[in-house]
Formats: sequence, structure tokens, C-alpha cells
Amino acid sequence: MDGTAAILTAGLFTTAAGKTAHGLVRGTERYRIVGLLDGPATAGRDAGELLDGVARDIPCFATWRTLLASGAARPDWCIVGVASPGGLLPPELRSPLREALALGICVVSGLHELLGDDPELAAAAARAGATILDLRRPRPRADLHFFTGEILGCRVPRLAILGTDCALGKRTTARLLREACRADGLRAELVFTGQTGWLQGYPHGFILDATPNDFVSGELEHWLLRCARETSPDLILVPGQSGLRNPSGPCGAEIILSGGARGVILQHAPGRRFYKDVGGARWPIADPRDDLALVRLCGARVLAATLHAPDLATADAAPARAEASRLEDELGVPVVLPLLDGIGALLPLVRKFIAREAAGGA
Repeated sequence: MDGTAAILTAGLFTTAAGKTAHGLVRGTERYRIVGLLDGPATAGRDAGELLDGVARDIPCFATWRTLLASGAARPDWCIVGVASPGGLLPPELRSPLREALALGICVVSGLHELLGDDPELAAAAARAGATILDLRRPRPRADLHFFTGEILGCRVPRLAILGTDCALGKRTTARLLREACRADGLRAELVFTGQTGWLQGYPHGFILDATPNDFVSGELEHWLLRCARETSPDLILVPGQSGLRNPSGPCGAEIILSGGARGVILQHAPGRRFYKDVGGARWPIADPRDDLALVRLCGARVLAATLHAPDLATADAAPARAEASRLEDELGVPVVLPLLDGIGALLPLVRKFIAREAAGGA
């Protein structure tokens, strides 16, 4: 545990941009979250109830002044809780970040825009003796690993959670599945590939899109092998980044080809017609049946699909379940709604996958 923290979203918590905050509200072993600084519209509410109707004792505040006067524990850290296209600092976050630093509250950010290199924010930190930690600052070459092929000898089954697009809950599904596996007696671990995984406190993983391309495969291999060696798990879960064929950042094949994942859970948003984060283009999302075929061509198979229910644009569960039933017929694999129905239906599939891997993939 790295101390207490408040999450900063500055009015963006209830939007897709707040996905880093969403993950932290659902759970983190690295920080004790004492509040969410979002703005007047959500002040006084519980962040968990706003997110998914589950109270988590994380109050929302409009300003640092009201948070510090509330009686909540003083935060050691201000976590930038948003993910923006291109990783740029949203303008509405600048003033509360400057105020946090002036108060001596350290800042941790997963944005591509390195806040420690921002003259204004760096000066505010220096004056107050606060720290700015940029998670996406590239690591020194000496700390990186090149691919060796040693992963071929790893006997621990690897299951990737990949998406047909970005920002549709892959990491959340992976976290829920890890918890369900553990409750069912399986020793499941998770190797993170993004900044929110680090913020949530998983001990194994790396930030894929802050790693020079030549070392992505090697870092993936290194952390999978280290996780296997240090924890002796029954299963390693690996949530992917972006989407398999999102043109602004196609990603996922590395986990199959370099990480040796032979099973895939495919996350899909059936209410979404166009890829996210492709500038002003309206780029139609590819048929998910083709993504199943792509996974097969890479040497793995899709065990099931999971649906990102919020993108169905309805609070009524019946249409979501009808869509899941339709997709089951279309894709030929089970389809699960994690946030509506839980993840339990995946457990028999996971156990069969582990048994099949133990038998050499037969």
C-alpha cells in the first residue's frame, strides 16, 4: 500500500474518459482511496453508486477545500483518473492539479503527456516539495528485456482478455474473472499491460504503450515468466490494450504470439458502430466473427465473448440479454454480461481450458 489517495476526474467521471477512475473505484490494493474530486455535479454522491450502483464509501467532492474539510483522511497522492485520446492532459484538470501540488499532495499520472515535464506543474511541485510520478515515462533501456523464447517452456496456461475495440472493460472483466477463479479454488494471477493495472497494485506487469516496440514482446515474456515462477498459479490472465483491429492502436496478437496465450475471452460492445480514438474518422467496427477467425489464425481460440453492457445504451437488462443470445448464435461461443450477470458462467470454460492445456492442448 502506497498510502492514501484521491482520484481527480474534474467532471469526467461519468464519461468514458473516466475509465482509469472506474477501475480504481472498483478496487485497488496500492492505495486507500479517500475520495473522488469530480466537481459540483456529483459532489456528495458515492463514486461506486455513480459507477454501477454499488456503494463503496468513496465520497465525491467538488474542490480540494471541501475534501480536506470533510474529515476524510488527507490524501498523500492525487491520481489522474482519466484516459484521453493521445494521452493529453484535459484542460479542466490543470487547475486542480496545480492546487494539489501547492498543497503538498503528490501526483501520479498515467497520461502520455508527462506532467513532470510541464514547467508550471513542475514548478508547483518543487515549491511544495511534492512528487510527480509519470507512469508512462519510458523506462531506461537497461531495465528492459528482449524476447528470448523462454516462454515456450512455460507450462502455466495463459488466458488473454482481448477486445474488438478500446475502452470497453477488458481490465474489469479480467479482475472479476481473477476474483471468481480464486473464490472457486483456482490460483489465478493477472499480469497487467496498462497504467491502471499498476495503479490497482498488481505485482506483475508492464505498461505496454510506454515500452519501445522492440521490447514489448520481451517485457511480456519476462513478466509472465516471473509471475509463473514467483506464484506458481493455475492460470495467468492477461488483459490486452486497445482493440484487435482498432486502426489507432491494433493490439492483442502480442499476447497470443509472444505470450503464448492459447485461450481468449473476447470483449465486445454491440451498441458501438465505429472504432473509438480514430480522430474524426467514422471507421466501422469489424465483424466480431472475423476477430474470432483472426485469433484462430494466431494460434489461439476464443472460449467466450463478454459484452460491455453500457454501450447497449439501455438500463433495461432484457435487451442486453437478447443481444447476448443473438451473438451466441452468430459467434458460436457462450456470451456473458459481466456487469449484469457476473462472471460465474465462465468458470467451467476456464477449468476446461486449464485441463486441455495440461494435456498438451489436445
